[in-house]
Amino acid sequence: MIELRDVSVRVIVDGQDAPKTLLDGIDLDLTERRIGVIGANGSGKSTLLRLLNGLVLPSEGSVRVNGAGTLEHVRKVRSQVGFVFTDPLSQLVMPTGREDVELSLRRTVKSAAGRAARAEAVLDRFGLLHLADQSIYELSGGERQLLSLAAVLAVDPTVLVLDEPSTLLDLRNRELLRHTVAGLPQQVVMSTHDLELVLDMDRVLVVDNTRIVFDGGPAAAVEHYRALCAASFEDVP
Repeated sequence: MIELRDVSVRVIVDGQDAPKTLLDGIDLDLTERRIGVIGANGSGKSTLLRLLNGLVLPSEGSVRVNGAGTLEHVRKVRSQVGFVFTDPLSQLVMPTGREDVELSLRRTVKSAAGRAARAEAVLDRFGLLHLADQSIYELSGGERQLLSLAAVLAVDPTVLVLDEPSTLLDLRNRELLRHTVAGLPQQVVMSTHDLELVLDMDRVLVVDNTRIVFDGGPAAAVEHYRALCAASFEDVP
């Protein structure tokens, strides 16, 4: 279970006297299997996701994953929460997918032979074994995104956080990602601008101007978000 209690995030920005608020007054219990997060760019949704594995720490309040706080036990939290970034090239650091999956296993699988066998099994599970030894720069965006996902899931986290994972994908690869995520046993928390994709979720949070402004079912959340976007145009001359 993920718990956020009275969480605010503030940062010092060069040239400004007062801290900038990125999130304010967030209080949540995240228990559902599939949770979506939607909102405009700059609303705070990426900050919210990064709180869940300690990439961002709260300025006030607390974040706990299965009882472990991100301030006190960040390594334990990160062992439980896998994070997939929007751009897989910011996450894939080795020349090939095989090497990247093996690298992710270094902490949990001590022998090189064990890591090689485990990486082979993970790549096969995601249908990526035939691409394992190709340069990551020769792969499509969808293939890279699946490799990033495979590298994160290789260590069996209990929670998977995906930050706008379909942004760089064409329709075919988006559907492949959608199908893959749907079949995962992990709890998934995903931010996206794809309002069709978010309809697959069990619960959806709408973030606007640093706050959660809606928390409920996917169809109602999308309707609320559309209304927010429409209202913003009423103020444009």
